[in-house]
Amino acid sequence: MPRQETLNEESPHSQGRQELGSAVVRFAGDSGDGIQFIGSQFTQSTAMSGNDLATFPDFPAEIRAPAGTTFGVSAFQINFGADVIKTSGDDCDMIVALNPAALKVELPELKKGGFIIADTATFTERNLHKAHFDSNPLEDGTLDAYQVIEFDISKLTMEAVKDFGLNKKGALRCKNMWALGFVYWIYNRDRQPTIDWLKEKFANKADVAGANIAALNAGHALGETAEMPHDILGFSIGKANIQPGEYRTVTGAEALTWGLVTGAKLVDLKLTFCSYPITPASSILHYLSNLMEYDVVTFQAEDEIAAICSAIGASYAGTLGVTSSSGPGIALKGEAMGLAINTELPLVIINSQRAGPSTGMPTKTEQSDLFQAVFGRNADSPLVVLATRSPSDCFDVAIEAVRLATRYMTPVIVLTDGYISNAAEPWLIPDVEDYEQTPVKFRTKPEGFKPFLRDEVTLARPWAIPGTPGLEHRIGGLEKDSETGHISYDAENHQRMTNVRAAKINGIANDLPAQKVEDGAEEGQLAVVGWGSTYGPINRAVSTLREEGLDVSHIHLRHIWPLPKNLGQLLGGFKKILVPEMNNGQLVTLLRSQYLVNAQGLNKVSGQPFKIAEIETAIRERLEK
Repeated sequence: MPRQETLNEESPHSQGRQELGSAVVRFAGDSGDGIQFIGSQFTQSTAMSGNDLATFPDFPAEIRAPAGTTFGVSAFQINFGADVIKTSGDDCDMIVALNPAALKVELPELKKGGFIIADTATFTERNLHKAHFDSNPLEDGTLDAYQVIEFDISKLTMEAVKDFGLNKKGALRCKNMWALGFVYWIYNRDRQPTIDWLKEKFANKADVAGANIAALNAGHALGETAEMPHDILGFSIGKANIQPGEYRTVTGAEALTWGLVTGAKLVDLKLTFCSYPITPASSILHYLSNLMEYDVVTFQAEDEIAAICSAIGASYAGTLGVTSSSGPGIALKGEAMGLAINTELPLVIINSQRAGPSTGMPTKTEQSDLFQAVFGRNADSPLVVLATRSPSDCFDVAIEAVRLATRYMTPVIVLTDGYISNAAEPWLIPDVEDYEQTPVKFRTKPEGFKPFLRDEVTLARPWAIPGTPGLEHRIGGLEKDSETGHISYDAENHQRMTNVRAAKINGIANDLPAQKVEDGAEEGQLAVVGWGSTYGPINRAVSTLREEGLDVSHIHLRHIWPLPKNLGQLLGGFKKILVPEMNNGQLVTLLRSQYLVNAQGLNKVSGQPFKIAEIETAIRERLEK
């Protein structure tokens, strides 16, 4: 949407509103309460209001936990404002709790003095017991440090939708819209985008559309007409000063999808995506299956091994083979990755990391697969590893993965994670004409053809499509002769092939941009080095502390393996190095082993992203020492 042209007209009730620079709101309720839906609608309305934003959908790990339990709490957090927003926020300014369990789980995320919107109808003795409350927190003083706005949202929703003939269950399903309408009033959001969406979504169910719109309007109307506690007149947030252009909100999974399709077009290949469903990677398959008009073929295999082997076969046949999974599925794909390395075929592997080990916590985020990506195969099996830093960055990383895979005839692993995959942020839609086209050149001439005779610069072997006359050759997992590709058990040949496979990947460093400093000087007291989704909190923490005069810089890696050629020299300019990671210390170990630097880790494996304050505290401690 053209953000710079979108206006949010102030209502007559916007007078007297408190002006804010930014706000963090968290919606929470049972997994059946439509929390993710109202979060996405609030995000859309906020984007159209001209604010910058970042979101954090926090799903329960259970498919459908018992209603009213803490296991089943679903949450959606959004940080929005007139300033540049790079994280989903630290402590919340407001929590919308549609049941006691939601309040129990999310209260620690609310800052003191923050607002709580609670549905009193759900605070029954049974629900309080299921949420492990000994007494009603709305009555026993538990919430005295906060500003509590209590409504019988269930009753108000039933009253609002009574003319649409819904049964009680159907009517109560609209209470999320009532809550959304009220929060729209509080933050002066425009309801029309949501109303338009409801009309389109339920075009064949006029009663359902009408009921939801009535509930939305009723929640908004109560804010306009009722006398609010704590003298609340609502809040107003100005437009963000952002680069002009055409924007849309995008999740990491969406941006990865479009990046893969665009990357395939830039190298003039069809895309064959072979995958097996797994949280949180499944959405990539969903999105790509709707893009068949862009020469995309999708295949849902019977298991992870079949998925990657099918993708390798697709690459052998002359298309771009792509597969995706999360940590457990990537482990199952390990032997086949070695097959792709040995056959030296292009392959893109997306790893949407989640908390482990084994199946771990499927819906919680983590960065614990770096070792698996760089080293996690039998024998010496080098490949390329890239990492995305944010939802919008996924687009460019996917294009880079396709470029390197096809230019160097190698598998490329793209590390994203559950937070990036599901979170959303504004994305300035790029002009594809600005990207360099690097069409693949298949081998077509039979004269002098040897399947493993390499390009002198890239060390890549030729890509010959099966069926091309005179270019018949075999591939497989057994070691090859270094020129003919015939099976070879010769000791010297194996040494030569092992060395050249490593040299090919190491040589890619010559084709990578020099590592830059994101914020700060290129030498000094402390460098904070990150990768992946730690980008936002690190960058915000470093920026804040630099404004205070602290000597700290931020370096963020996209190319994990091979590492950029100048990285060692860059790190050598700092007395101390801090590496925040959502694991027990994987990048920090890699940096120590490669450069023998004095790097220290800041590790978090709670399934939740870093908070800015956590990194600020760690930086201060290192500088004070």
